[in-house]
Amino acid sequence: MKSFQQFIHEATSPSEQAQRLGFRGDGHGGWYDRRNNEFVAKTVGGKLKFYNKREIIGAKDPIQSEYEKTVPSPSYNDPNSKPLQQQPSPPPQELPPEQELAAPEPQQSVTTPPLVPKTKGTLTVAFGQFNPPTLGHQQLMDVAAQSAEETEGEYLIYPSRSQDSKKNPLDPDTKISYMRQMFPLHGERIVNDGSIVSIFDVLKRAHNDGYTNIRIVSGSDRVKEFEKLSNNYNGQLYQFDTIEVLSSGDRDPDAKGVEGMSASRMRLAASEGDLRKFREGLPTDMARKSSQELFNTVRVSMGINESCNLWEIAPKFDYQSLRDNYISEKIFKIGQLVENTNTGLVGKIIRRGTNYLICVTESDMMFKSWIKDVMETKQYTEVSMNNKIREPGKPNTLIGTSGYYKYVNDMTPKAPEANLQVGAKPYSGYKISNIREFINKYRK
Repeated sequence: MKSFQQFIHEATSPSEQAQRLGFRGDGHGGWYDRRNNEFVAKTVGGKLKFYNKREIIGAKDPIQSEYEKTVPSPSYNDPNSKPLQQQPSPPPQELPPEQELAAPEPQQSVTTPPLVPKTKGTLTVAFGQFNPPTLGHQQLMDVAAQSAEETEGEYLIYPSRSQDSKKNPLDPDTKISYMRQMFPLHGERIVNDGSIVSIFDVLKRAHNDGYTNIRIVSGSDRVKEFEKLSNNYNGQLYQFDTIEVLSSGDRDPDAKGVEGMSASRMRLAASEGDLRKFREGLPTDMARKSSQELFNTVRVSMGINESCNLWEIAPKFDYQSLRDNYISEKIFKIGQLVENTNTGLVGKIIRRGTNYLICVTESDMMFKSWIKDVMETKQYTEVSMNNKIREPGKPNTLIGTSGYYKYVNDMTPKAPEANLQVGAKPYSGYKISNIREFINKYRK
């Protein structure tokens, strides 16, 4: 019979060792016990090293003694061992925001994608905030259209469903309405679907529609993030022969024209009441009246009369203040729910890095984000979609969810009480006679 030590050494990689032991990775070399979220091991020098139970989730790794490093099991306790003295850890080295953000390893709990006949070729997609839409977004759509022409396929544009008064002032319907007005050549390709809230939803939809390959178009500063995240879950959430990520062009916040134009710069101009700078980010053929309407809509949605901090509405232009608030733990605390504004993924913070966060979604998918790319959120999650009230005083109005059906059901005269389960057919409890009676009652 093999010993525990032999079992560990036969594994071909630290990842396989940890998976055989039932550990969950945080994508940063750390491994946690799935049963109690206890930190138990870390990948160091290509090997799996175990730690004792002095580790606190979200804190720095404790210093190990040489004796601890040789203990094969994290649950092993030697009665003859001396108490360990924790030494101060060296200060963490800060990473620049431009440095590559490594994607976490896929989790074993993710299910296998459904088997779907691959009857279509390549689909090109773009997912983003577009809040507000700018000239840079027009270039992104043009690249997507060019990619579809090269592959003799189709392309679709998916605006995110995020909304808040700081980074996402326009609600999805208003935003998409302006996008179709600003970019008429791509209007039919801009999708308004409440069920698509993240890049994973986009990829799963493409898989279910029978596409063989996928291309994702994004800004140059987000190519690596999309590339690693999408490829890591290929074969688990969806299945494509190839996944490519294309850049829509270089971005430079200090440059003029399309290269320097961003939604952050537009929000900044709106907050300062600078219509001239705001118009510089819009298509030249957009009517002045429409530009003024969009400008006013953004300002009202941002609540300009209230106090606004630059680092909240445009973190790229005040990164130092953002980091100061992060270091002092005024924002992004352990256990808080945040959304990645690039991918639309919503997850709970389980670890705070020097300038990044490690988060886990409700479906146990792990992702990393720079602090400049996330926002605190109380948005819909996979569980709250089934609730009639998503938070105190605010009903669930997300179309297509069972919670929205319950809310509408209560407001409909003579509608029967229903406890709609996920997957049930909406309005299955209505009787035709009830509907006909309701219509005829108010008919003149």
